[in-house]
Amino acid sequence: MKLKEHKSTLTYVIIIFLNVTVISLYQILYPEIQPNLKLEALRVEYSKEIRSSVDHTKFDILKKDMKTPQEVTKACISCHTERHTEVMESSHWNWDRVDLVEGKGFRASGKKNVMNNFCTGVTGNELACASCHTGVGMADVNDFDFKKPENVDCLSCHASPKAYQKSNDNAGFPALTVNLNLAAISVGKPSIENCGNCHFYGGGGNNVKHGDLEEALIDATREIDVHLAKNGINMTCVDCHTAENHKIKGRLYSVSTNNVSRALSSDCHSETPHLDEMLNTHSAKVACQTCHIPIYAKVNPTKLSWKWSDAGMMDKDGKPFKFHDGDEEYMSLKGSFKWGTNVIPEYVWFNGTAENYVLGDIMDPSTAPIKLNKLNGSHSDPNSKIIPVKVHRGDQIYDTQNNMLIQAKLYSKTPGDSAYWKDFDWNAAAEKGMKQSGLPYSGHYDFIETEMYWPINHMVSKKTASLQCADCHTPKDGRLASLTGFYLPGRDRNDWLDMLGILMIVGAVLGVIAHSGLRIFTYFKNEKEHEMTHYENFDKSQD
Repeated sequence: MKLKEHKSTLTYVIIIFLNVTVISLYQILYPEIQPNLKLEALRVEYSKEIRSSVDHTKFDILKKDMKTPQEVTKACISCHTERHTEVMESSHWNWDRVDLVEGKGFRASGKKNVMNNFCTGVTGNELACASCHTGVGMADVNDFDFKKPENVDCLSCHASPKAYQKSNDNAGFPALTVNLNLAAISVGKPSIENCGNCHFYGGGGNNVKHGDLEEALIDATREIDVHLAKNGINMTCVDCHTAENHKIKGRLYSVSTNNVSRALSSDCHSETPHLDEMLNTHSAKVACQTCHIPIYAKVNPTKLSWKWSDAGMMDKDGKPFKFHDGDEEYMSLKGSFKWGTNVIPEYVWFNGTAENYVLGDIMDPSTAPIKLNKLNGSHSDPNSKIIPVKVHRGDQIYDTQNNMLIQAKLYSKTPGDSAYWKDFDWNAAAEKGMKQSGLPYSGHYDFIETEMYWPINHMVSKKTASLQCADCHTPKDGRLASLTGFYLPGRDRNDWLDMLGILMIVGAVLGVIAHSGLRIFTYFKNEKEHEMTHYENFDKSQD
């Protein structure tokens, strides 16, 4: 009877052990989801709508009949004294800032003189480019009076976009249809549309440049962007891009160089935003955007390449033409393009500093493609993180004798002004553009391949749509396949490390088996000794 009781007890112990093991494994594999209270607090904070207590319709000064935007600005700064001086110290106004650039010392760089591989640059093309300047009257960037307060255009950022629009080709002046009085009384905190009027349409159209900034963000859903979603937290641009004295937080690395005044995810979410500590450890080397923006250009396509060397072809009647076939496009004015939607980003190491090609810089054509904005960083740099980028590739005109990119004159309202988009003469456009830039031109040109890197920061996906471990930690075709120089578990092989890992796993398994076997052996041994003692005691009792 005793032996049967012990066997029954052992059976119960094994059953209980198996139940506890199954329950423990379930809790490990499917832990209870805990609410992220920090995230909930942020949602509450940014879901509160702050309304201005000022009603501009009641100000008599704004009821006067105003004919020019300068009159509006004078009215604005009669109350908002010194605000114009803040604007005039900002990069939105000056189109440059003085930075310390490694190897080049202090120099001013910005939209005024940094080149790109879209419409290439501002000089000579101000009539069109100035439609995105926070001023009015910039017909020539070299002659524009940056010290004149009334040239500040308060309405460009603060008026309702329904009441105020800039002209596309009039040096930053408003469209002729604008009623300045109605625009003046509509002012308030900058909206997504205010910011988007410039940042959505740079490069000649919606979403051309950035890939993650486009008009779909105005009425975004959570699938497009969890921050700006109308059916979500419903944030606006200035919730993140805050401003102190009109110096707006955030850097555009097509023109910026230094790691200062950046708008970072950690400003709101901290460096440890996850409940899972393993995910939090990634934040030391991986930017939030890398996992949370798996694709960009979610709605409308973005331009991925632009070949200026193809421009200038005419139809059978000698007229410029254009066609669009899927992702391919051609325009006589600009050349050939490739577009993309739902694009997977490329990835680079980035420490917050960059090097930009400034108009007049000497380059080495043998190093093509020329990086117009090199993003600095490496795995060994403690300040670097992996970030997602859009890389815009193409070619553009350069001086083969002076080895510098050419700022050609592209835009003019009338033919005969050497503008390429009117006269289709590259040599004349190059000569006129470089003369206006104050730079030499040899008379010899060709086209050279260039690249630009655009960090992806918007169109943040829902948590369920973010990258998973296997997207990067995989031996083939992972997201980070192009980033080398460091060991990435699951992607890379190291024979010694792999052998050590295998030995540890085998050792752990053998240790568990040996320990379990020893426990079972000891149990039965003790049971046998117990039974022998029982029978010996029974025999003695019979004597």
